[in-house]
Amino acid sequence: MPEAAPTLPEIVATNAFYYYQDVEGAWAFYTEILGFATVADYGFAKILRVGPTSYLTLVDETEGMHSSEEPKSVTLAVISEEVEGWWDYLNGLGVEMRAGLGNEEGIVEEGRPHDGFVAIDPEGYLLEFERFNPHPENEALLPVLNAVEPLYPDGRETAPGVVSTRPEGLGVHGTVLWLYYKDLEAIQDFYRAALGVDILVDQGWAKVYPASLTGFLGFVDGERGLHQATEEKGVTVSFFTSELETWFEHLEGVEGFEFRTPEITPEGSFVQTFVGYDPEGYFLEWDEFQEVDLNRTLLRALAGDPGSG
Repeated sequence: MPEAAPTLPEIVATNAFYYYQDVEGAWAFYTEILGFATVADYGFAKILRVGPTSYLTLVDETEGMHSSEEPKSVTLAVISEEVEGWWDYLNGLGVEMRAGLGNEEGIVEEGRPHDGFVAIDPEGYLLEFERFNPHPENEALLPVLNAVEPLYPDGRETAPGVVSTRPEGLGVHGTVLWLYYKDLEAIQDFYRAALGVDILVDQGWAKVYPASLTGFLGFVDGERGLHQATEEKGVTVSFFTSELETWFEHLEGVEGFEFRTPEITPEGSFVQTFVGYDPEGYFLEWDEFQEVDLNRTLLRALAGDPGSG
């Protein structure tokens, strides 16, 4: 009999690091307008909770691994049942848009596998607000999304002194982090081996895979998507875990994974981490957060506390 594949530790949450010239301005946008709660503030970097097991970290480019000038070859899709409400809210505030909701007349047509629109953050990162509809294409994804309570605003501060204007009825079920590739087949083989996962949604030139419970990765043909595949990429994809050493040992044996850091290293007193590259150059980081005061709210959120963002 063939030897069974090892069971990999849980990815507690997905995260993306975005890099800014004006990180304070970006923080204001994401907390005041989008209503994403700050769960850790390290000064140069702020971790925001987007969905139940999805996070976004805003980084001052002068202290991060990327420059804000690098191509922003990533799109964060916010999965929500209330796409029309998000559109009315953000469009009403004058948030810059890349693509509107519905057809040319603004009508959301029935029978489509997904509906959504694309907004632009203050420094050019794309944000897609997307609903996956009942459709054969989504039959594996929808039960996963429906098994977890969405994250809605709770009226509390999203940053010190900040209460968001986001309406309380606009929720987040999860996120898809869309990444753009030259070789779509090869990159799927890599992530199957690296994360031990298999496809949930096949859109032809875009594929969705699970990572955390409601944090998904989307692999897109760089000739067809919102971005092209680029050599440099102004994003780091990260995975929060409580079993960092096991992941490190596993990835040592994954073909196509190149370590940027040859060992697990501390960043201050608050996180242990290691970083590598996928076959087309996206930075991949695994993080295990330490039990220190700076991480108190984050650790509560990672443990499933609905009141922590």
